[in-house]
Amino acid sequence: MIKKKISICALACAMAFTGMTGCGSEDNSSGSVNPSAYESENNVPANTGSDTDSLSIVCTIFPEYDWVKEILGTHTDHIEVSYLLDSGVDLHSYQPTVNDMMKISDCDLFVYVGGESDKWADNAVSSSSSQNMKVINLMEILGDAAKVEELKEGMQSEEEEESEDEGEEAEYDEHVWLSLKNAKLLCTEIEKNIESIDAENAADYKANLDSYISELSVLDNSFETLIGSSSVKALVFGDRFPFRYFVDDYGLDYYAAFIGCSAESEASFETVKFLSDKIKELDCDTVFTLENSNKDIANSIITNSGKKNVKIAELNSLQSVSKNDIKNGASYISLMQKNYDVLSSTLK
Repeated sequence: MIKKKISICALACAMAFTGMTGCGSEDNSSGSVNPSAYESENNVPANTGSDTDSLSIVCTIFPEYDWVKEILGTHTDHIEVSYLLDSGVDLHSYQPTVNDMMKISDCDLFVYVGGESDKWADNAVSSSSSQNMKVINLMEILGDAAKVEELKEGMQSEEEEESEDEGEEAEYDEHVWLSLKNAKLLCTEIEKNIESIDAENAADYKANLDSYISELSVLDNSFETLIGSSSVKALVFGDRFPFRYFVDDYGLDYYAAFIGCSAESEASFETVKFLSDKIKELDCDTVFTLENSNKDIANSIITNSGKKNVKIAELNSLQSVSKNDIKNGASYISLMQKNYDVLSSTLK
């Protein structure tokens, strides 16, 4: 155990010195907090390693964490569930602390996205000396259904993208959790792995999964009906666009200022003009932004369009859900339901 902890600490320190960040990182500071306080607030016992009957699951992002909690149901008395990004920092800006790396090295199940933004997690997995740890890489579970990141017409590209060689490996869109259809597939895989570390309660986990998938299906069908009956077939985003999987599920087109994990925060004149012209062409009365947006780009698009009565609406990408949000009742379904409510009030 001592050797394992030394190797994990060394890896975490090396990563901190090299400034390893995910795609489009805007913040080089660590976004992690000490999860022990969070676990106490949520009645999840901290795993000290002294209780051999205790199991632990570590999740990087909120959707994974919430899915795991839904599948576990009441079986949290002997299973610690950690959410590494619970400070509200998003996946693109997060850097793991030594404590985070230690949690991963000791856990029974580790769930992460597997995209460009959390390449550090691959190192954490390969450096762990645990022979029994289960690992779920969401991108790998999707396989061929994972989508290559798309630089659409009018989108502002980043310098690194403009200088890429043709032979360079394609970068995949990692925002897989924003598809309810993906969520059902990924939850099924998570349940299988939870069963494998706690077979005694397998029947309960299966029942919890079935119930949760039914909830996801209801919301999925609601989106299908809403979007299918709407005359609006394209969304205009004055922001980054992480909703590729979502719009593809329902046959929506989109135009946006930046790709989903862009580090850019100021749009060029050309990008603003393109999107301004697009809302006139499409006769849009709504420009969308993400949660926590300052809405400057959206306002510029509206102003430059000269179009009257255009409003700004906010969709939640579930990328920066904090422990306080969870304490106040945030869940994967509640946040996706809010997205439904926003679209319901804007799509005609």
